[in-house]
Amino acid sequence: MCITLSFTSKPGLRASNGSLQVPISMLATARAQVIASPKIPAAFPGMTKQCLSDMDLGVHEVVRKQSWPDNLASDVGISRRPRFDPMFIDEAYDKCRTICAEYAKTFYLGTLLMTKERQKAIWAIYVWCRRTDELVDGPNAEYMSSAVLERWEERLEDIFEGRPYDMLDAALSDTVFSFPLDIKPFRDMIEGMRMDTRKSRYKSFQELYLYCYYVAGTVGLMSVPVMGIAPESSVSAHTVYNAALYLGIGNQLTNILRDVGEDASRGRVYLPQDELEQFGLSDKDVFSRKVTDAWREFMKEQIMRARFFFNLAEEGASQLDKDSRWPVWSSLILYRKILDAIEENDYDNLTKRAYVGRTKKLLSLPLAYTRALPEPGLSLR
Repeated sequence: MCITLSFTSKPGLRASNGSLQVPISMLATARAQVIASPKIPAAFPGMTKQCLSDMDLGVHEVVRKQSWPDNLASDVGISRRPRFDPMFIDEAYDKCRTICAEYAKTFYLGTLLMTKERQKAIWAIYVWCRRTDELVDGPNAEYMSSAVLERWEERLEDIFEGRPYDMLDAALSDTVFSFPLDIKPFRDMIEGMRMDTRKSRYKSFQELYLYCYYVAGTVGLMSVPVMGIAPESSVSAHTVYNAALYLGIGNQLTNILRDVGEDASRGRVYLPQDELEQFGLSDKDVFSRKVTDAWREFMKEQIMRARFFFNLAEEGASQLDKDSRWPVWSSLILYRKILDAIEENDYDNLTKRAYVGRTKKLLSLPLAYTRALPEPGLSLR
């Protein structure tokens, strides 16, 4: 279940010199939306006992390994760094840029405010994650086996050792020797693909949370070292990493709620079985595709949980390096709008797929840009 955003760029967003321009009138609208946004509860009932701890997921160790200044710098690491021909590696990154621009248009536009080196690294990470997801959900998914994932994990280890298999691998290999990236979140994402091949039901939210961490929370952990934490950040690095993880969790929960009907057609139910039961529901109700009052009440709770994770993600989004905040805020705002669309469809995600139209996406960009500005006092809560 891939995290993708779709957007078709408009002429008015780009100046003749190639830089991104946001019309003042759109910024004014964005500021008004920020101020008018409703508050959402800061805590979700029962969340602490349902979630796995950072210690269980190994987040503390990832933060330690990916933190400056002791991240890259061993003589052994420098000696292993691959020496690519400059034209070859430029072409590798350009291919990553093209893929990101085609399949994650809104996110790609947000990356254009980042420094050149950060842009390339984020594109390389995005492409590796996309290729990993396509092993299970792509056109060749019918050939998926444990051996395929084992070979993909071996390729990942080769990437981190400076021995890429192809041009796209080379881009990530160059990235891991340029930024303090730990291999664990990448391995964990592959474990998420294994889980997808073994499981089609989740007994509880704790089980589902682990799945969401593997396939999406890991993306946040991969991204923080590249995006960077603002020098003036007032919170710990661990707080920022947790926020990035929570954004991934919220995005994946939103994907799940958006795609309930589509997943049901493949015999999959990514909803906590015990919580379905609490509302008098079961898989049979999902497969019947009938929207009942019980289903609506169940969906309200699931949507509230996803929003809770987006609330948790906000603090970290504002603590990233200022040039890296726009794509993160774009993701936060647009995924919240998917939840809004489910509500607007009267909670029918069984026969309808919640969709955020092009105009709303366009209007979200200046709102995200406004949130990315280092101005205290603005809140979406």
